Amino acid sequence: MNWALAAVLGLSLSMDAFAVSCAIPLCRVRLTRRDTLRVAGCFGFFQGLMPLLGWILAARFADLLRPLDHWVAFGLLLFVGGKMVREGRGKKEDCPVGEGDPTRGRLLLLLALGTSIDALAVGVSFLGMPVRVLPTAGVIGGITFLVCLGGLLASGRFFRGQSGRFEVLGGVVLVGIGLKILLDHLCRGI
Repeated sequence: MNWALAAVLGLSLSMDAFAVSCAIPLCRVRLTRRDTLRVAGCFGFFQGLMPLLGWILAARFADLLRPLDHWVAFGLLLFVGGKMVREGRGKKEDCPVGEGDPTRGRLLLLLALGTSIDALAVGVSFLGMPVRVLPTAGVIGGITFLVCLGGLLASGRFFRGQSGRFEVLGGVVLVGIGLKILLDHLCRGI
């Protein structure tokens, strides 16, 4: 098990959810302990679940993807990382959800699902990575929970106006992982 890779993936993928977690206190005057745990738990759960779903979908087409798995991984991570960089550069410090309570119900589920779609694409790229899928997904979910918990608790004090920078950093790291996968595969052939 490559724990370092799992941790870097977890930190990178959690940046979308972290950015939303930092912005949620702007939508609510006060978050209760229960609200904070519910939001962080929901983000962590979906962030851990989506790579599994992506991997399961990709595994059905493994024979077709295996000769190109390094290119698929690179392309997906480049796309997801580039999207995170682009979105992070345009980040505004407003309530990310408009009207409603972002700490419960359908709105929370939509936020958690929306911030974890990138993890679905990364799960597809697991075919080209040296990872054990279940533990890696668990690490991704656990790190996302902790990162979001920190964002919710400290956003008003430390991270106001900074969430876009964290998203850009996460995107750059994902692109770097994709480039490493591609170069490792291409250098093996030399």
